[in-house]
Amino acid sequence: MAPRKLRSELWFGENDLNGFIHRAWLKAEGLTDDTFRGRPVIGIANSWSEATTCNSHLRTLAEHVKRGVWRAGAFPLEFPVISLGEVLMKPTTMLFRNLMAMDVEECIRAYPFDGVVLLSGCDKTTPAMLMGAASADVPAIMVTGGPMLRGMYGTEALGSGTDVWRYWDELRAGRISAEAWCDMENCMSRSSGHCMVMGTASTMASMAEALGMTLPGNAAIPAADSRRLALAEATGRRAVEMVAEDLRPTRILTREAFENAIRVDMAIGGSTNAIVHLVAIAGRVGIPLPLSVFDRISRETPFIANVRPSGQFLMEDFFYAGGLPAVIRELAPLLQNDALTVTGRGLGANVQSAKVWNRDVIVPLDRPLGKEGGTVILYGNLCPDGAVLKQTAASPHLLRHRGRAVAFESKHDLMARINDPALDVDETCVLVQKLGGPRGAPGMPEWGQLPVPEKLLRRGIKDMVRISDARMSGTSYGTCVLHVSPEAAVGGPLALVENGDAIELDVPSRRLTLHVADEELARRRARWSPPPPAFTRGYGRLYLQHVLQAHEGADFDFLRGGPGQDLEPYLPTSH
Repeated sequence: MAPRKLRSELWFGENDLNGFIHRAWLKAEGLTDDTFRGRPVIGIANSWSEATTCNSHLRTLAEHVKRGVWRAGAFPLEFPVISLGEVLMKPTTMLFRNLMAMDVEECIRAYPFDGVVLLSGCDKTTPAMLMGAASADVPAIMVTGGPMLRGMYGTEALGSGTDVWRYWDELRAGRISAEAWCDMENCMSRSSGHCMVMGTASTMASMAEALGMTLPGNAAIPAADSRRLALAEATGRRAVEMVAEDLRPTRILTREAFENAIRVDMAIGGSTNAIVHLVAIAGRVGIPLPLSVFDRISRETPFIANVRPSGQFLMEDFFYAGGLPAVIRELAPLLQNDALTVTGRGLGANVQSAKVWNRDVIVPLDRPLGKEGGTVILYGNLCPDGAVLKQTAASPHLLRHRGRAVAFESKHDLMARINDPALDVDETCVLVQKLGGPRGAPGMPEWGQLPVPEKLLRRGIKDMVRISDARMSGTSYGTCVLHVSPEAAVGGPLALVENGDAIELDVPSRRLTLHVADEELARRRARWSPPPPAFTRGYGRLYLQHVLQAHEGADFDFLRGGPGQDLEPYLPTSH
């Protein structure tokens, strides 16, 4: 291709005062002119942090990306961005996803990068980086950190998250000992990487690959596998080529790419969180992605990946079975295979040689685990703007259910009363928790897998219908209705639910109904008042003022659309 003027040349190529200053200060790092002058500058956005355990190995990954950049004749510059650690960060990483996206976007705009490699891993780091890169719209490619190796308890393989919730309930029910519980703590997480089930981290790595923003095979290579380091080097080389081709996110993140990603998500039984993140990423490039699209594609897409929490196996097994390329090739008749990817080729061309090595893990399209995709969208007078439910991780006998509401006004109310022996609840009831949404919690935390009351667990009850405006961990399971929109904190119908109300869930019909007369709901609404704001200053105040509802991606209203705009203020000017 014909050479193109590099953006970085505005920093390093001018023989003026600005050029002198930029070059002189960079030479403080021991660099010479020919190291960076006239070469593409590739930024490496690193979300490494010791506080984000899933991403604690990304320093090593960055070195392999740099090797690829150097080999391709370009100049790598690694820079830090906010790191969101799902386990340690409170009140919830989702509160800070948009802040991280802003950090990534502004760093890409403000520094002399011709292209960028995004290093992510833990749940929110992947969508946040994709959102920021989409808005900045310089050539960008992602490498995720990869899943941990399977945990092992004796001869039993354990999956982080999924088996934590399962055995926590077993401990609460008195069916395992405290000693066994402690033993599991020591063997659950035995390598670097993110959760090794099809939780949010694995799902969003899969979404990045299905969108075309990673090299093929990225999603499932275990973090401890040397092939992930080789992939990182190849990604560094490819980033340089993408600069020459001017292959920007807006050329890749098309409507066809998003529909492909949604279809892959449904086929792998991905995390419900993928919905809110995909809507947010699409919003950054000006593509409306209503929830109805998700449900249409779910109805058309068989479920074919037998991975926890919707199935039996772990991500390590999924990788050995062929990984995401094998799934994409299996789905080829349903995909838009010409959708452009970071390779410069279509999605279908990337996986022509992919094979399924284990049909117990990745089943044939014509003999699926389920006729429909993993996640469904519900509507009704309790969720006018939609709600989501992961049907592949729910109890079949509860997919059609009518029960009496047991309502909790907040997370604190739930934790104070859920295990009270006097709580008026049985297995036919519907647990309802309010104030778990974007504004109400705030931040839309993973509170949606409401605990089953201890007195029911001891009777052998393991699942109930549970409803909230919160999210739940992608590693979770159960008949949980999530993302109810509009949320209770802004006066959504969920705010009006009272103890004893009849609620009907009908997943085949995609309905969620509160059986209370309109007149009575009007009386309740007249008495309702919004909760006081959780924040009065700082980022929290900005968040409350601008966050959108769940069905809109919970992004900030002022960050949607307009990729690549407003670049002029970021370019060097004369002193």
